[in-house]
Amino acid sequence: MQTNVLDYFEHGALRHCPQKLAVIDGDQRLSFAELAVRAKRCAARLVERADVLNSPVAVFLPKGADVVVADLGIAYSGNVYMNLDVKLPTQRLRNILEHVGPHLVITSRTQMADAAAAGVDAARMVFIDDLVAAPADGSAGFDEAALEARRARVIDTDPLCLINTSGSTGTPKAVALSHRGTVDFMDWVFDTFTFDETMVIGSLSPFYFDIYTLELNACLAKGATLVVIPESLAIFPAKLMAFLAEHAVSFLFWVPSIMVHIAKLGLLEAVPLPALKTVFFAGEVFPTRHLNHWRRALPGAMFVNLYGPIEIHVDCTYFIVDREFADDEPLPIGVPCRNTEILILDEHDAPCADGQMGELCVRGSSLALGYWNDPEKTAKAFVQNPLNRRYPEWIYRTGDLAVRGANGEIHLAGRKDFQVKHMGYRIELPEIEHHVIGVPGIANACVLYHSAKKEITLFYEVEAAAVEPAAIRSHLSTMLPKYMLPTAFHPMPQLPRNPNGKIDRNGLKNTLEESTP
Repeated sequence: MQTNVLDYFEHGALRHCPQKLAVIDGDQRLSFAELAVRAKRCAARLVERADVLNSPVAVFLPKGADVVVADLGIAYSGNVYMNLDVKLPTQRLRNILEHVGPHLVITSRTQMADAAAAGVDAARMVFIDDLVAAPADGSAGFDEAALEARRARVIDTDPLCLINTSGSTGTPKAVALSHRGTVDFMDWVFDTFTFDETMVIGSLSPFYFDIYTLELNACLAKGATLVVIPESLAIFPAKLMAFLAEHAVSFLFWVPSIMVHIAKLGLLEAVPLPALKTVFFAGEVFPTRHLNHWRRALPGAMFVNLYGPIEIHVDCTYFIVDREFADDEPLPIGVPCRNTEILILDEHDAPCADGQMGELCVRGSSLALGYWNDPEKTAKAFVQNPLNRRYPEWIYRTGDLAVRGANGEIHLAGRKDFQVKHMGYRIELPEIEHHVIGVPGIANACVLYHSAKKEITLFYEVEAAAVEPAAIRSHLSTMLPKYMLPTAFHPMPQLPRNPNGKIDRNGLKNTLEESTP
């Protein structure tokens, strides 16, 4: 039985293809053997600095090969990695560090001033170059047996990493993910899809996002090569496509936003991607019209829609797009991943019948351990399964509304906190968004409710020529009742995005509130 994600590496790529390229990051290229040596040196020196176990160690480095080394080093030391966004505002970074309290912070000399400004004192700061440097005496720089002994002390329910997500108090919540949940998810991935050492992963998402969990472990277990896509390319779709072609990328796991942009610019026809065979997407709705564009351009590729909040080990449902969908037909999020059950509960915590909308809740080993240093928030989100009164069993209440069809496929229907009451009617704002995206010329949309003015407000992204509000209302009036039609319109060249690529709803909401006299 596998109890530690490092077993993927030790019994996978490191054993079967040690000289193969593990990570390509610009001019820096590491084989699996080189990756292991650097990570184990890092681990040994971390233990010298702080002989702790199952404790958080923060990584304050730009996305790249050094982060992979640091994360593996932390895991080999028996501790918990927490990758940070180096572009975070100083106060927000300070809040995270004060809340989590990492024993050490791995950074670089070029990032040292920013780390110090966030409150990291010199005694907790360690530099990646020092951690991985070869010893002057020519030795390996680590004791393999000592590291194995530390690894043996870590059990499968111990934490592997922390991922920070937004919190209502202004301090992000640190979600604790375990070895067990990660192994359970990755084993399902490997049993369901083809991953091997011929695969080239085009890594675009930040390493402080959960997509990295799948990318990293596919690399370690199966010998896939992880190609780090420069962050600067995200805003230059044509250069991004050229990068994918140059590196013969065969696997993507992206948030849909950038894929929508690529489709609307016609780049799939301009830059062929014959090597691309598998495309995972998650994190937000992928407008079917733009997905269809990708499917037509890459008829031999597999497209998979995954769903799962940060509080889940990566994802908990999936849908392999194996049939045709009309441009205005929503995609299902599919069925549960193995060893996971999806409960759809009504307002009385009773199971919903097929076709009845309720809150999507998750049970199984895919659940996170909870929020680090925050038992109160953990107790609100991770609750006793109301359908089981016989023994303690957590479920996670996602806040998402969903409907299960007669065929077992699940469709998202919005969020509990996106449901508003307007003119006496209860309205799901995502339903309006879905229909807006079907308007010719509109690439993406975000619908918010301006409570002070009692207005349904539409922010929308245009593809080329301007799309007038009258045309939008005319199109929507054929599908929606009058009380659901937007009354305020804000066209934008591009909707603002969070660092993880999702639409920045909170930022747009703040814009609305600031505009209120």
